[in-house]
Amino acid sequence: MGKKADIAIEFMKKEDLDQILVIEQASFSMPWSKNLFLSEFRSLNVSTLLVALADAPGRAVIGYLVYWLIEDELHILNLAVSPLRRRQGTARKLVLAALKRGWQKGAKRAFLEVRVSNAAAQKLYLELGFTGISVRRDYYDEPVEDAVIMTLEQGAFEHVILQKDVT
Repeated sequence: MGKKADIAIEFMKKEDLDQILVIEQASFSMPWSKNLFLSEFRSLNVSTLLVALADAPGRAVIGYLVYWLIEDELHILNLAVSPLRRRQGTARKLVLAALKRGWQKGAKRAFLEVRVSNAAAQKLYLELGFTGISVRRDYYDEPVEDAVIMTLEQGAFEHVILQKDVT
């Protein structure tokens, strides 16, 4: 496990997109397009876009998370960390920041989909209190793969917000 770096979690800016797209393309077999990220900026009544910034000169994006908040439910849509900055706590900080911001706006539960083969992500979510509740067959393309649906229900959500070192 790498050393934990000092990072800041902030709202994503459109100017961050070039850095984000590099991470996106390095992280996923079917990466989001620039237009898909831009569409999230046009839906800020539902969508929240966060970035993790390295403690470095300038605005060095090392990770990001996009989620929707609809009613009292937070849906994590996209999370990635630069390959060179993985295993340093960045993804955890992003998820905790999203949960805290969601909680402050009325979220009581959270859910997400994750590839069945993505053991590292599933481990992170399980450590945060998420549970796998079902499988969506053939959810992902290239390669075709099932998704595990994971949820953080109301009591567990509150526990994470109140107990964890939340950004």
